[in-house]
Amino acid sequence: MAYHSGYGAHGSKHRARAAPDSPPLFDDTSGGYSSQPGGYPAPGAEVAFSVNHLLGDPMANVAMAYGSSIASHGKDIVHKELHRFVSVNKLKYFFAVDTAYVAKKLGLLIFPYTHQNWEVKYSRDVPLPPRQDLNAPDLYIPTMAFITYVLLAGMALGIQKRFSPEVLGLCASTALVWVVMEVLALLLGLYLATVRSELSTFHLLAYSGYKYVGMILSVLTGLLFGSDGYYVALAWTSSALMYFIVRSLRTAALGPDSVGGPAPRQRLQLYLTLGAAAFQPLIIYWLTFHLVR
Repeated sequence: MAYHSGYGAHGSKHRARAAPDSPPLFDDTSGGYSSQPGGYPAPGAEVAFSVNHLLGDPMANVAMAYGSSIASHGKDIVHKELHRFVSVNKLKYFFAVDTAYVAKKLGLLIFPYTHQNWEVKYSRDVPLPPRQDLNAPDLYIPTMAFITYVLLAGMALGIQKRFSPEVLGLCASTALVWVVMEVLALLLGLYLATVRSELSTFHLLAYSGYKYVGMILSVLTGLLFGSDGYYVALAWTSSALMYFIVRSLRTAALGPDSVGGPAPRQRLQLYLTLGAAAFQPLIIYWLTFHLVR
């Protein structure tokens, strides 16, 4: 194995002699060349020369261009496959929010009883984005609320001296799995009830994800005021969310087909809406009671 000057045979001779001053461990390469005799280039200079040589090599340029084309082609394939399963344009609609919408929506989730008009607004048969319609569902608030819930759960577990990455991961995965199961149950219920509406999986995910707001308020109140405050906040947020779900699903999700249809179908739609609303307090309690002691 080849060695640079200072580490080969000359270096061994220096070590054999009882010289008063030992040689430096590393060569001074700040000037681009070694300080040892012979004028050998420093390792950094060799690397720079090799890179410049590769960049100037036509074959290397062709290989880099070919690799870039393969990467671009692979990226196009990934985007194509992604569009087959998830509509990116539809997903962007649920994140088209602004600060004013988020503030008003949070207020509506906490106190929905004075809200009058629950119909989703349309423009040329296209629903307006959330930032232009307060009644439009969004995925920004559920996403941010889920992240906040996980952070708050970690803080609560830390206060109780029960924090560990495994426990926090279990808490986050459980909250996510419950929402997925709820969405699947709603999809099955809509299919069995033969409800004709524009209700998509994203809509159901948004309505199901709004419970994280109530979970955050319940846990935070419990940490500040104890178990009594937790149960008061749980009762308030649960009732508000139930009212919000019933009005939103009946007006925005189920649509006009829920009116004027056969009586059995109307009853099924009503039972589905009430069942989805009644399920919210149970999930909120199950996912938050162990964080407040």
